[in-house]
Amino acid sequence: MATLKILRMGHPVLREKAKLVSLEELRSPEFQQLIQDMFATMEAYEGIGLAAPQIGISKQLAIVGIPEDNPRYPDAPETEQYVIINPIIKILDTKLQGFWEGCLSIPGLRGHVERPRKLQVDYMTLEGSTERIVVEGFVATVFQHELDHLEGKLYIDRIKDTRKLAFNEEYDSFLCPDRDKDDKNKEID
Repeated sequence: MATLKILRMGHPVLREKAKLVSLEELRSPEFQQLIQDMFATMEAYEGIGLAAPQIGISKQLAIVGIPEDNPRYPDAPETEQYVIINPIIKILDTKLQGFWEGCLSIPGLRGHVERPRKLQVDYMTLEGSTERIVVEGFVATVFQHELDHLEGKLYIDRIKDTRKLAFNEEYDSFLCPDRDKDDKNKEID
């Protein structure tokens, strides 16, 4: 398995609507290898999702998998690994929830994004059949974030208040929701 180069914000592929994956492509050894390489890349970069456009492939393909001990999202719930091909999303709950999102294509930054809290995703499996999954909470946010890449969108496009866009260091020091608020006002001797 290879670790692939991740494209950064500004590359035109990240702003394209990705093309559908055909059954012929799906069954090719190259496609199967691509998926293995995507999981290796996601793990190497400590990500919890990766979309094909992020590695320069404009195809409707994304992976999601939240390990128990991910250092970038230590409080995220663990999930199994998903391979999502040609997805169709249906919002099941229009109530919004907000999370601080990061992106491997926008290194060093996080932004607070509000998204629908529950959705259904119909997608093609590696075997070519159709699956349906219902996700909610943080996992729904991860799915929406990754599937946005397939539409040429980045999380920064969804930030409503740019004061909630920060470098990781400042997020960790001042904005992290789990941080003890009293620490901000303590004097250092």
